[in-house]
Amino acid sequence: MSQAPPPPAGDRRALIVLLSVIFLNIAGFGLVIPLLPFFGKALNAPAWQIAILFSAFSFGQFLGEPFWGRMSDRIGRRPVLMVTIAGGALAYVALAFAPTIWLAFLARFVGGFLSGNISTLQGSLADITRPEERAAKMGLMGSAFSLGFMVGPAIGGLLAHPELGTFGFQIPLFAAAGFGLLSALAVFAFVRESRPERHKGPQPNRMEVLRVSLAHPIILRVMLISFVVISGFAGIEATYGLWTEHRFNWGPREIGFAFMGIGVLGAFCQAVVTGALVRRHGEALVLTAGLAAMWIGMIFQFLSPNWPVAMVGFAFVCFGQSICFPCLTALISQAAPPERQGETMGLNMSNMALARIGGPIFAGQLFSLVDPGAAFVVTAILIIPAVVMALQILKRMPRPA
Repeated sequence: MSQAPPPPAGDRRALIVLLSVIFLNIAGFGLVIPLLPFFGKALNAPAWQIAILFSAFSFGQFLGEPFWGRMSDRIGRRPVLMVTIAGGALAYVALAFAPTIWLAFLARFVGGFLSGNISTLQGSLADITRPEERAAKMGLMGSAFSLGFMVGPAIGGLLAHPELGTFGFQIPLFAAAGFGLLSALAVFAFVRESRPERHKGPQPNRMEVLRVSLAHPIILRVMLISFVVISGFAGIEATYGLWTEHRFNWGPREIGFAFMGIGVLGAFCQAVVTGALVRRHGEALVLTAGLAAMWIGMIFQFLSPNWPVAMVGFAFVCFGQSICFPCLTALISQAAPPERQGETMGLNMSNMALARIGGPIFAGQLFSLVDPGAAFVVTAILIIPAVVMALQILKRMPRPA
C-alpha cells in the first residue's frame, strides 16, 4: 500500500502560521477568563450578573459563528480573520473602560460576535489538510488553544490587581487587546487565502443547512454531544473563580496559574496523544473515552476536600476535553461535503455558543440557590447521554485498519 505524499511546503508554512495566530488569539481570550468574576465584583455585580458576562460573549458568538462561517466560504478565510481578530481586540479595550456592568455586557457581546471565527480557523486548517489527517491537525489546533490558555491566564493573573477596583483590570485587558492586534497583523502579513475560489452563486439559507445537518446521523449526534457537554462545562467556567474563592480563598493569580498548569497538560495531550489514539482506535472510540474522563473529573472536583484533589479532577477534565473535542470537529469535517465545510462547522460552533449562553446563567443560579459546586454534578449528569450518543456513533463509523 503506497504512502500518501507529504503536504506541500506552502501548506506546512500555512499550518505553522495558523497555529501561531490561534495561540496569540486564544492567549488574549484566556487572559481575561480568570479575571471576569473579580472584574464583575469590582462593578458591584452579584453572581448571576457575573455569569451573564460569560453568556453575553457566547450570545454574540452564537450570532457570529454562522455569519462569519458563511462569509468565509463566500469571500475567503483571510479577510474574515483580519476583520474579526482586529475587531475583537478593540472590544477588549472597550471592556477595560466600561463604567457599569451593563456596558460591560455590551462590550462582551460585541467581542463575542467578532470572536465567532473559530469555524473559519477550522475551515482554514481543513482546506490544507487531507481528510484522514484532520483529527491529528485538529489536535494540533487544540494544542495551540491549550498553550494560549496556559500563557494567557498566567499573564492575566500576574497583571491583575483586584485591590485597585476596575482600574486594576485595565492592564491585563490591554494586554489581551495587544495579543489580538498581533494576531491580526500575522494574518495580514503571512496568511494566504486557502480557498481562492469564490462562491458567488446562490447560498443555501441557514435553515436549509440546519435541515441537512439534522438529517445526517453523525452530524446530528455530534451536535447534540457538543451541546450537552458545553452547556455544563460553560457553567463551570463561569463560576470557577467564584467556586475556588469560596472553597480555597483563591484570587486571580492562583486561578491563572491553575489554568497554566492545565494548559500544559492539554497542549501535550492534543499535540501528541490525540493523533496517536485516533490512528489506532478511531475518532468515535476516542470521543467516548474522553467523555468518560470528563465525567470522572467532574465527580472528583465536586467531592474534593482540598485544592490538590480538585486539581486532579481538573486534570481529568482537561485530558478528556483535549482528546474529545478534536474528534467532534473531525467527525463533522468528514461528514460534511467540502463546499459546506465552513457553514457546517459554523453551525456547530453556533450550537456550542448557544449552549454557552444558557450554561453560565443556569450555573449562576445553582451557585447562589443550591450549592457552589452544583454545576459539577449537573455536568456529570449531562455527560451520561453524551456517552450513549458517542457509542451510537461508534456503531456507525468504520474501525481503523
